[in-house]
This record gives sequence, structure tokens and C-alpha cells, in this order.
Amino acid sequence: MLERLADKLTDIMRQVAGKASISERNVQDAISEIKVALLEADVNLRVVRRFVNRTTEEALGEKVLRSVSPGQQFIKLVHDKLVELLGDSRQELKLKGTDTQSVILLLGLQGSGKTTTAAKLAALLKKQNRRPLLVAADLRRPAAAEQLAVLAGQAGVAVHREDGSDPVRVVRNALEMARREQYDTVVVDTSGRLSIDAEMMDEIEAVKKAAQPDELLLVADAMTGQSAVDIAQAFDQRLGLTGVILSKFDSDTRGGAALSIKSVTGKPIKFIGTGEKLTALEPFYPERMATRILGMGDVVTLVEKAQETIDATEAAELAEKMVRETFTLQDYLEQFRRMRKMGSMQSLLEMIPGARGAIDPDSIDERDLKKEEAIILSMTPGERGNYRMIGPGRRTRIARGSGTAVFEVNKLLKKFEKTKLMMKKISKNRKAQETLLSQFAKGKI
Repeated sequence: MLERLADKLTDIMRQVAGKASISERNVQDAISEIKVALLEADVNLRVVRRFVNRTTEEALGEKVLRSVSPGQQFIKLVHDKLVELLGDSRQELKLKGTDTQSVILLLGLQGSGKTTTAAKLAALLKKQNRRPLLVAADLRRPAAAEQLAVLAGQAGVAVHREDGSDPVRVVRNALEMARREQYDTVVVDTSGRLSIDAEMMDEIEAVKKAAQPDELLLVADAMTGQSAVDIAQAFDQRLGLTGVILSKFDSDTRGGAALSIKSVTGKPIKFIGTGEKLTALEPFYPERMATRILGMGDVVTLVEKAQETIDATEAAELAEKMVRETFTLQDYLEQFRRMRKMGSMQSLLEMIPGARGAIDPDSIDERDLKKEEAIILSMTPGERGNYRMIGPGRRTRIARGSGTAVFEVNKLLKKFEKTKLMMKKISKNRKAQETLLSQFAKGKI
């Protein structure tokens, strides 16, 4: 996400950080480059001008030019201004307590990912110990209700759907069902169109009047750049949005929508969709996103993702195995699977401070990791527990069973041996931890 913008800004910040002192000319040059990068990222022109003017005004003051560390001070200033653009701070959903009923209305054009986002949001609410009810009020798009029902089944949440063509009646019946069966959060998937028209707005306005929503969220496609901002403005002016969810944020998006929406509409981005899975909906934190755009990583999100896949007991057991050098191929496989649950290697690298620019994303081939998994799965439990027993004959059998070559089995075993040698160091040495992570990402261990 935002790779091109992040790469350019990271390069600019690296050049500034390397200077022992900076002049007005250095600052002007850096800000000019930032301006070009933002415009290429399809950020709103007025937003770019405001950003450049404010950054220039503060950067050319004594605070930066006469700072003990002017390069770092300038980077902090750019970071702070990016945070302002993105929305200052995390905006939570404003929902009532679980003893009463809250309603979330999702709006958006066709193709924005609204129905999938509804299911993702319901799954997230369920994880937060709420009882969500999905409502299929999109009666215009063929199979929309069926799609929502399938996704609801995957998420393990309830769904209300009806035949007919009156979405207002569907919503009213759903709200009555929610009260009767004690669902505390109702998530309504409304109809969309290929473009904004009066008929759609009238329909959603009627649904809004019937639902009396606590949250009115626009689902906008992050890939559409400035178009997403224009769509948000149109919906907000007619209906009064409370926030935005940017879908398809894991795609090759330039970042214009994320960096423009809050400044132009005044409405916060509350979530971002980061993949196809129902778990791929993340709360939007402006400060964390700003640090990632500048190549400074996002350790907090990385830790949160890790906590979701491994508990404290498992972490302690893993550390013990590292120290005692009893780490096996089975442990290696389990850690690999946990990492995969956290996201792609490329998305994880974006959260590691200093990884952007230091590690080439193109050097990471997810197919190689899947191949390693197939090789380990072709081993017997005994072989996974003691890799030293895997002789030439066993290696041939494992290669045949995993659809790979013997040299690839040998490569994995050498990589595992190398990992084991570093495991004891990694538990005691912070620098060794960073080295291991970098080498693993590059596929060298």
C-alpha cells in the first residue's frame, strides 16, 4: 500500500537525515520534491498547497535550521504534517453499549467492496464481543443478498434478508428482529450504483430515516484516488457522513484518497481494507500510517498482529527452545504459519523500522516459502523432530512427495541449520535479532 509514495518520501527523508546541517536551500529542495511526490500520488491540489505552505513556514524557522539535529527535526515536522493530513488521531466507532441497539449504515458505489466490507466489519464487531446482525438492504444488485449471506456464514454472524424491492421495509423488519433477538449492532448493506444519481440518494435517505444510524460510513475504493474524495463529498453533502472506510488499500494505490479525504471533507477514515479475507479490516491510525509512509515502520501494529497469532505462553516456550537449541522443523513450520496469518511478508516489512529501502521487496518470493512448507509437510513427524536423520534416501522421498527437487530439500535443511545456530543469539542480542530478521526476509536463512 502506498509503495510509490512511501519509497519517494523515504529517499527524500534519508537525504535530509544524512546532513549535519541544513540550509534554506536544502529545505526548499526537499519540500519541492515532497510536493511532486504528493501530486504524483494523486493528492488533492489544495491539500498539497496547504501542506507545502505550512511545512515551509515551520521548516524555515529557527526551530529547524538552528536545531541540534536539523535533519531529524525536519523529518519530525514532515511526519507531524502528514499526521494532520491523515486525521490527527484514531477515530473509534461511536456505538451504544451492548445493552441497547446500535446501527451502522454502509454506503458506496457498486464495485467499492461495500458488501464484503459489511461482513468484515461484522466479523470485527463479533471479535469485540458484540452481537452483530447483517442486513441485506441492497435489493438492486443481483445476488447481493446471497453474497452477504455466504459471507455472514463464513464470519459466523447472523443475516437478515427478504425478497422484494423495498429496502426500507427490510431495514424496519431487521431492526425489529434485532430488538427481539437481542442483537446489539445492526450493520446495513445499502444499494449502490455505478455513479451517483438522485434515485440512489433518495433511497438511501429513506433508509437512513428508518434506521436512525449511529454511524453513516462511506465505503470508498482507495484505488480511485481523487474520485473517492469527490464521491465522499457528494454523499456527505446529501446524507451527512460520520466516517469513511477505504477498501482495497492493499492494492497498488497511490495514496491520494487517504491523504485528501480528511482535509477535504472533514470526515475521518475509520478503517482500511487490506485484503480479501474477512479478517483483513484494520482500524486506521493516522500516526502509524504516517510513520509507514516515511519508511519509519509501525512496530505497534506489528506487535498487535503478533499478539493475535501467538499468546504469551507460546512465546515463552519458543524463547526457551531458542536458548536450549531444541527448535525443530515442526516449530519452524508453526512459526511460518503464524507469520502468514499476520499478512504477507511485504506488508510485514513495511512495519519494520528501516526495512524500507534496506530490503528489496522483489527479493521476497512468497512461492519459495510455500515450497518450504510443502517440503516440511512431506516429512514424517520423526524427521521434523530430528532433521539429522534425513539422509539421501529420505531427501529423495521428501522431494518426490512435495513436488520439488532434492537440491531444494537440501537448501531448506541448510537454511534451517543456519537458523538454529542464530537462535541462541537472537534471544539475548537485539542486534542479532535485526540481522536475523533482515536475512530471513531476503531468503538467505
